[in-house]
Amino acid sequence: MLRELVSRFSSTIAERRASVRKKHSLPVKVCFSPAKSLVRSAGRCDETFLSGETTDISETGIGFIVSAIRIKENYLVGPDRKLNVEMDVSGQKIRMQVCGVRYERVGIHLSTERYLIGAQIVAINDEDKEAYDHLLRHGAKAGGSLASVVELRVE
Repeated sequence: MLRELVSRFSSTIAERRASVRKKHSLPVKVCFSPAKSLVRSAGRCDETFLSGETTDISETGIGFIVSAIRIKENYLVGPDRKLNVEMDVSGQKIRMQVCGVRYERVGIHLSTERYLIGAQIVAINDEDKEAYDHLLRHGAKAGGSLASVVELRVE
């Protein structure tokens, strides 16, 4: 009984320390960030990229699944390895720069092998941040109102 009480208390403390993750499955494009990237250009994936989908999102990071752990010879997760991520939410793109923190191989066979990557958000511009916060609060179903939030700020 005492062990159960301590376990509940520990999990409550851990939950408050970390950002709340929300399950969302959104299309995502991932590519490497240029060495000298500005926040304004963060998120553009025009060259070589991987497509995947998000598993969860939070205020400080995202989790996504892709088919490979590297693009060409460069691994997605590593020290100071910055990635541009482009999420598609109801036809609108939310772009951010992330740093891969961890990865895990998922899938049953080699033919279905994929990688779950946990990444911390490093940079996001104000317009995309507002759209991302709206997504966190209201979910992808409210995507139609997501565009109206951005339009109101343009004036």
